Amino acid sequence: MANPNPVLAGLRSRCGTCGEGKLFSRYLVFKDNCDVCGQDFSVADTADGPAFFAGFATLILLAPFYFMLPMMELPLWQTILGYLMIIAATFGLCLAMLPPLKGMLFNLQIRHKAEEAKFEDIGSP
Repeated sequence: MANPNPVLAGLRSRCGTCGEGKLFSRYLVFKDNCDVCGQDFSVADTADGPAFFAGFATLILLAPFYFMLPMMELPLWQTILGYLMIIAATFGLCLAMLPPLKGMLFNLQIRHKAEEAKFEDIGSP
């Protein structure tokens, strides 16, 4: 596949250069390079971007339940069970979203040749 969409390839956890090779050797650990095209995977670093976006999306989806549960007139055991279910959903959703988001951000970095900002020393006035 020539010049794949980096967003779609990342969501599928595939290389953004060829669209075929797998990005991860295990959960959230990048391979050294692509098995298909040889793209070096050490050229980009997603840092905490994927965790921020996963947490923010989870907050948007599940926050209403955190607010509605205390307003419901339920016995204590049902309230506790409700909170446990929401907490489990929060962890599960975050963990499920991390690999696709990390792959997407990684592929976008490679496609746009993004790198850490470098500041020039212009001297003192």
